[in-house]
Amino acid sequence: MSSTSQKHRDFVAEPMGDKPVGSLAGIGDVLGRKLEEKGFDKAYVVLGQFLVLRKDEELFREWLKETCGANAKQSRDCSGCLREWCDAFPLSPLPKNGTQTPFL
Repeated sequence: MSSTSQKHRDFVAEPMGDKPVGSLAGIGDVLGRKLEEKGFDKAYVVLGQFLVLRKDEELFREWLKETCGANAKQSRDCSGCLREWCDAFPLSPLPKNGTQTPFL
């Protein structure tokens, strides 16, 4: 079992809210700036890409490498952080009757 960083544990311990992209495990100042320059300024925007890729960690790590130059460890740390956050805060599916509840 691999150990996680304090940054990882802090991130997955609470709802995402409006956290900056640099709060993600594996994303430091340099990668954070590169992601911000490409429009990924908040952790929830990066989470959106993770979800668009259907939580496929291999695809996400490749995307992160191509988008900001993350190395294998950085991309592994970030994808693991997002996966664990998703496990801790599961998304509720839409009701089966087709009605939508507003986001608060």
